[in-house]
Amino acid sequence: MINSYTIKDLSQITRIKPHTLRIWEQRYGIINPKRTEINTRVYCQEELKYLLNVVILYNEGQKISNIAKLSKDQLSDKVKHLSEESLEFPTQIQALVVAMLELDEDRFERQLNKNILSFGLEETIVSIVYPFLKHIGVLWQTNSVNPAQEHFITNLVRQKLISAIDGIPLGITEKNARKFMLYLPEGELHEIGLLFAWYVLKRNGQKVIYLGQSLPISDLKIVDEAHKPDVILTVITSAPCQEDVQPYLDALKQLFPDTKVWLSGFQVVSQELKIPNNFSVVMDPNAIKKMVKELV
Repeated sequence: MINSYTIKDLSQITRIKPHTLRIWEQRYGIINPKRTEINTRVYCQEELKYLLNVVILYNEGQKISNIAKLSKDQLSDKVKHLSEESLEFPTQIQALVVAMLELDEDRFERQLNKNILSFGLEETIVSIVYPFLKHIGVLWQTNSVNPAQEHFITNLVRQKLISAIDGIPLGITEKNARKFMLYLPEGELHEIGLLFAWYVLKRNGQKVIYLGQSLPISDLKIVDEAHKPDVILTVITSAPCQEDVQPYLDALKQLFPDTKVWLSGFQVVSQELKIPNNFSVVMDPNAIKKMVKELV
């Protein structure tokens, strides 16, 4: 993880335009850059955290001139109070980002639990956790987050989903339920999307065979022969890599020429691929319930 950021980096992370950040810097002293040998502004990690707190208050409608008058302790206290009171999605997302950067498990847990109580698990995952995970992608691009921070947070979300899945009553399976086989390709460890699909399917009365992370394609065929699922669902976020996704889909097609296969994940939705006729792309988390209804 790097210790300095350009104004472009700060803009990507906070979603505040560089021009606005410069005004905040020059007029209010919100951030104080150092200069490199070639006179480029650079900002440190502490300034990034401070700026994220400023943006939380700013997005809630508070004037930047008033925010600038606050001490760091006052700013932190106001943000914590606001994060606990506000139900605005952008505020909740930014608050989770700050908690992640500070490795503050208690704060992250409080925010997540409050949102689940307010909106329910599905809405929290769709409207807050998924945008938050996309935000982590931006942080990765600017080297603002390290693997320990990402694992720390995603494991907390993972625990919530597993607990929610375990809490679904056993007797809600529909009479005309379909059997779904869920897995991640070999080398793929990003499990949140797959766990959420498991939760949604189970909540909607479907049967699920959950195979989890990093499954070799040869093992997939063995399980398929034993269970004969109606639908195979996978999420491709980072593995296989971009240039290997199409060959992987071609190999899946050879193994499963007739079985319905549902595909999701960044590597699928972010590029043009030749999708076989029996394959479908799940474009967003909300699409799963609709697609299940269309199967019936």
